[in-house]
Amino acid sequence: MPQLTDWLPTTRKEMDLRGWDVADIILFSGDAYVDHPSFGAAVIGRLLEAEGLRICIVPQPDWHGDFRDFKKLGRPRLFFGISAGAMDSMVNKYTANRRLRSEDAYSPDGRHDMRPDFPTIVYTKILKEVFPDVPVVLGSIEASLRRVTHYDYWNESLRPCILKESGADLIVYGMGEMPMIELCHTLEDKLLHHLDHRFATTEEFRSVLLKYPVRQTVAMLDEAEIPHGICPDDIILHSHEDCLANRKHYAENFRHIEEESNKLHPQRLLQMTGDKYVVVNPPFPPMTTEQIDHSFDLPYTRLPHPKYKNKRIPAYEMIKFSVNMHRGCFGGCAFCTISAHQGKFIMSRSKESILREVKQVVKMEGFKGYLSDLGGPSANMYMMHGKDLTICGRCKRPSCISPAVCPNLQADHQPLLEVYKAVDALPEVKKSFIGSGVRYDLLLHPYKDERLRKAAMEYTRELIVNHVSGRLKVAPEHTSDHVLHYMRKPSFQLFHEFKRIFDRINREAGLNQQIIPYFISSHPGCTEEDMAELAAETRELDFKLEQVQDFTPTPMTVSTEAWYSGFHPYTLEPVFSAKTPEEKLRQRMFFFWYKPEERSNIIRELRRMGRQDLISRLYPEGDSFAGSKPSYKAERPAQGGRRPQGRGQRQGDEKPWGERGRQAAPKRHHASSVPYDQQSRKAEGHSPRKGSGHPQDARRKGQQPSSAPRQHGGSRRPGK
Repeated sequence: MPQLTDWLPTTRKEMDLRGWDVADIILFSGDAYVDHPSFGAAVIGRLLEAEGLRICIVPQPDWHGDFRDFKKLGRPRLFFGISAGAMDSMVNKYTANRRLRSEDAYSPDGRHDMRPDFPTIVYTKILKEVFPDVPVVLGSIEASLRRVTHYDYWNESLRPCILKESGADLIVYGMGEMPMIELCHTLEDKLLHHLDHRFATTEEFRSVLLKYPVRQTVAMLDEAEIPHGICPDDIILHSHEDCLANRKHYAENFRHIEEESNKLHPQRLLQMTGDKYVVVNPPFPPMTTEQIDHSFDLPYTRLPHPKYKNKRIPAYEMIKFSVNMHRGCFGGCAFCTISAHQGKFIMSRSKESILREVKQVVKMEGFKGYLSDLGGPSANMYMMHGKDLTICGRCKRPSCISPAVCPNLQADHQPLLEVYKAVDALPEVKKSFIGSGVRYDLLLHPYKDERLRKAAMEYTRELIVNHVSGRLKVAPEHTSDHVLHYMRKPSFQLFHEFKRIFDRINREAGLNQQIIPYFISSHPGCTEEDMAELAAETRELDFKLEQVQDFTPTPMTVSTEAWYSGFHPYTLEPVFSAKTPEEKLRQRMFFFWYKPEERSNIIRELRRMGRQDLISRLYPEGDSFAGSKPSYKAERPAQGGRRPQGRGQRQGDEKPWGERGRQAAPKRHHASSVPYDQQSRKAEGHSPRKGSGHPQDARRKGQQPSSAPRQHGGSRRPGK
């Protein structure tokens, strides 16, 4: 039975039990404190504890009244750290329609009143009021995605770097293990000299970091303070003020932000904001297997802090019996924040580390033999990497599989199969499920290497037969190829193919499992007609969609920048987005074609579009909804109408792996479908001089880092 001292201290009493007079670092978190490797505050706390530092956590402090929660542990030697939580606080709390979610997944009993909106800003301002001379360091996804000018959907405004609004001293962006270790070592070695009586002041903190800047951090500096000055290799973004005045310039910034977040040799980014520069230092290289093993092997109790007694923390219940095998995702989905936060390079744990964690899970109270997930951001990217890292070192593409699978990608499913089999061989494990979502384009790709092709075939069968809990969740996101190009997702033709394979393997194995697809409405580039065709396509596949999702614009995604600015960040061409509640509703209603109350509205809209062909596909004669209502005979599609690809094929007609060849490329409605390294940069034809705030102001050369609910900006859904 764990003792109170097995958790990091949260109160003065717990500090006393450890014999501490003072903490080195005090972490404030918007989440409940769960001592588990899927919760960021616990990870950073345990990691720094392993470095010999005294770490305390104040979870969900009361921000009202006399601020006693902010005062109770006193002043730390190094700094205060602030995390809004494992999810963006606004996405965690509100739906795409800005309505309160049913519960806050990271709070005890799902309570909504345990944290403010934008806790990063609220907590910082309180700490700066109570301890004005103590440095404050921001981390987690909320701060990470607000490190430069960003669009805030919740306030419908363009906002500057969160350092300016909060008054904090530094941001650690991305996955924080490596920069936090370096930051603490720098402060101890260069400032405090490991002396207990020495305390860092804000002025000293800033002074040391000017001399010894830490990678993967963000600071606001005067031009004269920028380490080494403005260098030729720096990328100078359009200023915050320029972004306010010119939405196209704002969109243009994002291309550089995304590219530098996903390069092996990234460059420094600078952005003028008011009279200061936001300086974004390049990220660390991706963590090695040894480094990520170390992070996961720390002595977590894997339990909520005893203060919560028997209260339910929904996010913890979701991942309690799951294991995260890797970080990073090279899918590069346009609506997903992982690209800007974790990066595209896969950082995989060793099989031995994974098995050690599984052996801990099986001993937990309540474990009944079933692992809910062996996964990662995308379940089947474990141990995948570039064959030739020199090619990766020159690459700026944010995705290794869109618009096509990179020939340099070593997409080997064999290591993953070995982990599955090793886990399933443990006597305590009855079944291990895959709940993270899979990339079926990686399974269906016609690999030239026979070994990779066979491994993909074996993985597909192993997944479907042994690791599906009755329903396999996948995320095609849409059926329209031109919308899918905006999303950086593969053609829906591949979903048809995967479903045929799924159905065939189920028949052969005597199973009766379902495949559950997820879709997004109102994504940039998506029209009502696209949603109507999605409805017809999914109806013919016999899907009645129950869980649907409107696109939610969250900071630092391609889709958000296109949605707000009206321009695609890579081509600067105009992009349509449904924005008003009425426009969104007209798109969303097509998900519910099967509801009698929606029928008349849908038919009215389809007639307005001139798409009687879709009426006959959605409501054919003799269907269960027809009854005494008028029927509609099939008509020739209106000009521009698209019949669904893959219809008319019998189940089991799919070609064997490797015999399909590349699918015909869909019609390109948008220049963003051109491979990134081939796109013309017609909007970049001039290079203003330094000080103009233009991204081409400096010369550019060639270029980094839980199984908690997924963020596509926060969506709790599988498969990117």
